[in-house]
Amino acid sequence: MAFPFKGVDFIGFDAMLNDDERMARDATRDFIEDKLIPIIESCNREGRFPRELVPEMGMLGLFGANLHGYGCAGMSNVAYGLVMQELERGDSGLRSFVSVQSALVMYPIYTFGSDAQKDLWLPKLATGEALGCFGLTEPDFGSNPGGMRTRAVKDGDSYILNGEKMWITSGSIADVAVIWAKISNEDDRVRGFLVETDRPGFKAHDVHGKWSLRASVTSGLSLQDVRVPAENLLPGSGGLKSPLMCLNQARYGIGWGVIGAAMSCYDTALQYALDRKQFHDAPIASHQLVQEKLAWMITEITKAQLLSLQVGRMKDAGKVEHQHISMAKRNNVWMAVECARMARDILGGAGITDDYPIMRHMMNLESVKTYEGTHDIHTLILGQSVTGISAF
Repeated sequence: MAFPFKGVDFIGFDAMLNDDERMARDATRDFIEDKLIPIIESCNREGRFPRELVPEMGMLGLFGANLHGYGCAGMSNVAYGLVMQELERGDSGLRSFVSVQSALVMYPIYTFGSDAQKDLWLPKLATGEALGCFGLTEPDFGSNPGGMRTRAVKDGDSYILNGEKMWITSGSIADVAVIWAKISNEDDRVRGFLVETDRPGFKAHDVHGKWSLRASVTSGLSLQDVRVPAENLLPGSGGLKSPLMCLNQARYGIGWGVIGAAMSCYDTALQYALDRKQFHDAPIASHQLVQEKLAWMITEITKAQLLSLQVGRMKDAGKVEHQHISMAKRNNVWMAVECARMARDILGGAGITDDYPIMRHMMNLESVKTYEGTHDIHTLILGQSVTGISAF
């Protein structure tokens, strides 16, 4: 059986948050406890995204939560991070969905879009009336997005798009796709386009057989002579820097989100260890090896909390750099993966069943370690930052 979550705060972390930040976290925590936890294991078994939760997430202001206007909540970046933490404590797939909707669809429209594009899409995306997806990764280009083969050709007052995208969260349920393409008759410059998914030539197929992110929709996209009006071009986008700015927003949320998954694993393992008796009718929490694992987990979770909080404060002050976000994403995902593995070890055979959330978190985190920049890619980003030498 799963245990009720009581929070994880070893050094008075809550005292470092303001009232609005705690309120945003607690409201999301209550939503996850009441609405997601009772159904997430069945969703995971069935490979089903809990779409029925979308309207309430919209009402709670979880979509585009750190954006201002257009019906968005206008939270601080720290409050937004705490929301991501609680969503991923529930399931990485749900946090991925909200991250894509917020950081990879609403953010580029908000940042690079025209006033007409913002007015049309952002209010509907904020409520969940419309869903979006982000098309950058391709079957042959993941860590090297600059190698993309998707092309757009200007044709009168339209653009014609051709290409393939892969590993796209929400691809088959999206109403609009933010598609990144090289414009063939503009020196292959990368630009962003808003592509309504009901346009002729646009197709999406779901990826089946996943062992990870089973409660999330993962798709491949195909664009065959998809014609979009010129006003669907995101006018402020230009060059590969634009989609990378979007990815930076998503990575920031991941750095916070995985703390939630780690908390779930740690809290489950701690309560299990206190309850499970073995050898002389003593709880296994009394054993030195079990205590070492729990001590490691709470220490690394606490360090991750402090790292994400500082990066969030820097982001709110307009002082954060991409390498700071890379450090948080790299460290915190690694930490969460290790917490999941240690927690599974503490639970023994019980840890592989979905009576407990640990194995689900462990499988999900293997994907999180890969997407939005792999662990190794972020290692090279940090290496370049401290040495001034690119190893790519």
